[in-house]
Parts: sequence; C-alpha cells; structure tokens
Amino acid sequence: MRVIIAITGASGAIYGVRLIEHLHSKGHEVHVILTKAGAKILKHELNMKPNDLRGFCSNLYDENDIEAPLSSGSFIFDAMIIAPCSMKTLAFIAHGLSHNLITRAADVALKERRKLIIVPRETPLNKIHLLNMLKIINLGGIILPACPAFYHKPKSLDDLVNFIVGKILDQLNIEHNLFSRWGQR
Repeated sequence: MRVIIAITGASGAIYGVRLIEHLHSKGHEVHVILTKAGAKILKHELNMKPNDLRGFCSNLYDENDIEAPLSSGSFIFDAMIIAPCSMKTLAFIAHGLSHNLITRAADVALKERRKLIIVPRETPLNKIHLLNMLKIINLGGIILPACPAFYHKPKSLDDLVNFIVGKILDQLNIEHNLFSRWGQR
C-alpha cells in the first residue's frame, strides 16, 4: 500500500510517528509531509527532529514543496492520513483551499476519491470545527478523532496511542494486533 501521512502542528505528533513506524515495519510505502509547526511539536513532545523520520519513509516532504509528486492526481496513492490534524489544516481542506502540500494532497485525495483520514486533536470543539468536519465527511473524507477507548484496559500511554493507530489501520483494512477488540479479552 502507498500511503501519505501528514503531521501538522496540533499536539499528538506521536500518532503520526507511531503510524509511520508501523506501516514501515509492515513494508508499506510511506510518504511523509511535515509542517513547520509539526516539526516544532515533534521536537517538543517526542524530542525528535524531522530527519529522525527519514529511515521510516520513502520520502519526507516540507509543507511548502508544492512541486512534489504528491500534489498531482497523477501520483497514485491508496490513502492519506493527517495525524494529528490542526483545526487550521482541517478548515483549509474543508473549504478547498490548497495553500500547501498537505492541503493540496488532501484535495487530490478527495477529487480522485481516494481515502482521506483526518485525526483531529483538539478539545473542546466549537461549531466551526464541527461544521468543517461535517463538510469533509460530506466530501467523502473520514474524521477519526484521537479519542481512545478504555474497554481494552490500557496500562500505558502506548496502549492509548496504539488504540488510535489501530483504528486508523482498521480504516485502511490493514491487520494488526495493537489493541484487544471488544469482547476479545
């Protein structure tokens, strides 16, 4: 599977990083887009630099690299996941404003009817956030909030992160054992 993963400036960079690591470990082709704010969050939350991701992806793109192959519908990919997704990025996508490589690739995903999964990481939500999410759903995108469940009895932060990453993988129809499913304890 060929997947685009974008990390924006919302808190929760660990979701994107864990997803990148997991997909890479299973042999999937991963293309990563990182915003400037996403790089700052990566450093602040995980003490990582953008180059630390290079070993886990086919290509690492800057958000302003609008000439990257990902900006065209002729670049065939199976899915795009934005994890975490800032409300700013979500709003740009909802309104069709392709101002950087992330929003352009998301626009491509929507227009080409490819899977687009957005993992917003914000709370509380206001009406504008909810309306923007509804617009994306109505356009064919998937909103997968970073809201872990507790029925699998998580014992660590990793368990909570793995739950969300597992739910993303479920949307991609990729088998995993990152969490115990309901009734399977």
